[in-house]
Amino acid sequence: MRTEPGRLPITLRTLLVVVLVVGVAAGAVQLFRDGIGQLPGREGCTATVGEVTVDLSTEQAENAAVIAAVGVRRGLPARAVSIALATAYQESKITNLDYGDRDSLGLFQQRPSQGWGTAAQIRDPYYAANAFYEELETVDGFESMRITEAAQLVQRSGFPEAYEGHAADARALASALTGYSPGRFTCVARPDEGSAQQEAASGLTLRAEKVRADVVRAFGEQSLGGFAPGGVRDGHSEGSAHYDGRALDVFFRPVDDDSRRLGWALAHYLLAHAERLQIGTVIFDAQIWTSGTRSE
Repeated sequence: MRTEPGRLPITLRTLLVVVLVVGVAAGAVQLFRDGIGQLPGREGCTATVGEVTVDLSTEQAENAAVIAAVGVRRGLPARAVSIALATAYQESKITNLDYGDRDSLGLFQQRPSQGWGTAAQIRDPYYAANAFYEELETVDGFESMRITEAAQLVQRSGFPEAYEGHAADARALASALTGYSPGRFTCVARPDEGSAQQEAASGLTLRAEKVRADVVRAFGEQSLGGFAPGGVRDGHSEGSAHYDGRALDVFFRPVDDDSRRLGWALAHYLLAHAERLQIGTVIFDAQIWTSGTRSE
């Protein structure tokens, strides 16, 4: 396990997620935690919770992480995320479909003609997840229902028991992606070529600024640091990516179970979106995921 010399990912008073974007992307980025087990054999992500292992393509992982992040941001229990993920599994295999039965679209096969939103809105995973949760929240007692029963009350499907076939995988994914199963999610990604090192007004590179904006969109406003307009000149170890505008710190206070779960949810979200966001390293809770191979 490696950390930046002189810099720890956790302090006594603050939980800290450190995100570093790649400089010039080349080769595969394998994001892992020491001791978690085998990396996926191909690009994509794997969640392992208890005896359940779930393999996802990169697209599925990105969408699943969005569904979980929206649930976390809304303050919903992990059970709600399990229901949403089981629904997305059944309706679209957690892919953002541009077709479906009649006018059904997107992750949850929501229909514009049934009041779910416009076609463009439904194809936005963040909007679609919020729309699903809004309807789920009207279901009294969904937390104690079977997953398929709660999903059916939202979807009104012609196959009301179909969601239960995805319940085990959905529970495992929800547990990892909401932070209740720390470190049980790992990915292999391949960033695109290109430097993209122009500095934004925030002092971050354009890539790092994209990460910052994405974190806010998924989880809401956060306590951020490690950057400043014009760049930072001190406070980090020599050679730190912070001086290049390639690093972003996310702080969680106080140090308690809720903050730790939120930190893990964010860390896993960033792994799922590492390819799209060009992330090379994520550090949280004394763990590090970084580009390289297990033997390094």
